[in-house]
Amino acid sequence: MKKLVFATNNKNKLREVQQMLEGLYTLVTPAELGITEEIPENQTTIEGNSSQKSRYIHDKLGIDCFADDTGLEVEALNGAPGVHSARYAGEAKKSEDNIALLLKNLEGISNRRARFRTVISLILNNEEHRFEGTVEGRITTSCNGTAGFGYDPVFVPDGYDITFAEMDAAEKNRISHRGKAIAKLVEYLKSLQ
Repeated sequence: MKKLVFATNNKNKLREVQQMLEGLYTLVTPAELGITEEIPENQTTIEGNSSQKSRYIHDKLGIDCFADDTGLEVEALNGAPGVHSARYAGEAKKSEDNIALLLKNLEGISNRRARFRTVISLILNNEEHRFEGTVEGRITTSCNGTAGFGYDPVFVPDGYDITFAEMDAAEKNRISHRGKAIAKLVEYLKSLQ
């Protein structure tokens, strides 16, 4: 089976994406190839971060790879945390702290509309291709569920009355922002077979 580098050190993301690429590619992480430093992501947009990460790995290793960047965009907070979602409450990147700050910033606000947005940057044969996925929903007032990661315990997708953290992985992957972006990536990779 072909190998493809996924420019992430996030084990949760890796597991989620590998499930969706099952039988098509084996994912390899930068760490498995000797790149243990933090992959830079200091751009001002989700698209910029995604491209920066894939280009960083491609420039270092010279092989096909892809990276994703995801942001939670909350309407009442003018799109925040957005590109800063992972570091919303600081450089420690602790999900519990990020969620606590988000809920604090939404106290007393009735508009809880939000969306998750993922952009994937694939570099294949020295060409960049982008794939985007979004899911609309709302932010709860407290955490619910223990599955998933990040903001999953406080995000309820439209058409559901449970959070991402209350769903099983297959259901979440089918409707999530990352799931949609990966589905587009998979469709593209299959078209090349």
